[in-house]
Amino acid sequence: MRLISILTAILVSVTLYLMVMERERVRAFAGAEPPSADTSQGAQSAQAAQQAASEKPRIGVVAMKSQAQTVRGTVRVRGRTEAAREVDVRAETSGLVLSEPLRKGAEVAAGDTLCRLDPGTRASTLAQAEAAYDEAQTSLPQARAAVAQAEAQVHEAEINYNAAEKLSEKGYASETQLAAAASALSTARAGLVQAEAGLESAQTAIRTAESAVASSRKDIERLTIDAPFDGLLESDTAELGALLQQGSHCATVIQLDPIKLVGFIPETEVDKVQLGATAGARLATGREVSGKVTFLSRSADEATRTFRVEVAIENPDLAIRDGQTVEIVIAAPGRSAHLLPQSALTLNDDGHIGVRLVGDDGRAHFARIEVLRDTRDGIWVTGLPEAADVIVVGQEFVTDDVPVDAAYRGAGQ
Repeated sequence: MRLISILTAILVSVTLYLMVMERERVRAFAGAEPPSADTSQGAQSAQAAQQAASEKPRIGVVAMKSQAQTVRGTVRVRGRTEAAREVDVRAETSGLVLSEPLRKGAEVAAGDTLCRLDPGTRASTLAQAEAAYDEAQTSLPQARAAVAQAEAQVHEAEINYNAAEKLSEKGYASETQLAAAASALSTARAGLVQAEAGLESAQTAIRTAESAVASSRKDIERLTIDAPFDGLLESDTAELGALLQQGSHCATVIQLDPIKLVGFIPETEVDKVQLGATAGARLATGREVSGKVTFLSRSADEATRTFRVEVAIENPDLAIRDGQTVEIVIAAPGRSAHLLPQSALTLNDDGHIGVRLVGDDGRAHFARIEVLRDTRDGIWVTGLPEAADVIVVGQEFVTDDVPVDAAYRGAGQ
């Protein structure tokens, strides 16, 4: 019974297939009239409808036509402000402070007295050194005269010795006379050596006295400690009556005009920065300033692998302080980029940031991008062709190779 049921079901299925799907062929086989033109057109329409039903439906999106433009790139770093110069002024000699202290925050000019020390016995020491120098100067002519006299005696002794030697050769002088002339010549030469030693000793005494005088005068000059440059006192100067030893702290002076902005650039972006490049910055207070890059390190920090960069900023009113936090934007060489609305950005399945484009085939395609900078009008990105149709609405509802029906609008809408 089961076999008959199966055969009956198969027969019914074949009959239904022939009557529905192969109706025209069955009628032709049975000798019926051939299908008319209208019937043929209906079959073609049905086939086209079936093909259209098999295709993916087009997704409606909104796109914008974007053209690449040349824009200046930027390098952003966070850093701090730093005084152009800062020095701890210290004593070079010892003594009690005689000057009234200057309070921190006071403006000083180069050469202004910061600390004045008690001279003590330095004036007497200088006078003694000058007296020793004068005495050494008076002994110099005597030493030179002694040398001249010794040279004359040597010359005379040489003449006498030569004469005695010639007379002895001819038998007119005895050996005793020749020996006496030789002894006189030797004595004269020894006197010359002694006179020259005296002259050298006198010259050494003069140089020693000169050094003592110069040292005494320099020590007196060091009693007055002056500001090395125009700036501000970052600390009080030494208090009246304080004892300063050599190396003791007198004051700290800083220069804030111009002031430096210091940042550290990662090694991936250091090639984008050049000396003399324009730089802008925003302080934590909201103040915006601008200047030029004056220094770019050639050696990386061993710990962070970053490179120090300095930007000089005019600060005539001294409103910018040392150590403030600052965000620095340094101009880099121009690059070709597109200005797009932030809403156009999306992510692909791999997590890469980019946008979806309308291709020439009417399908959506993902393109990775690199964001250059953010502005109030949109974001500047690179990585797209010179001309691109960017999907700005509906990009989250399509994937690669999905047919889209794009309606275009301007970038400003």
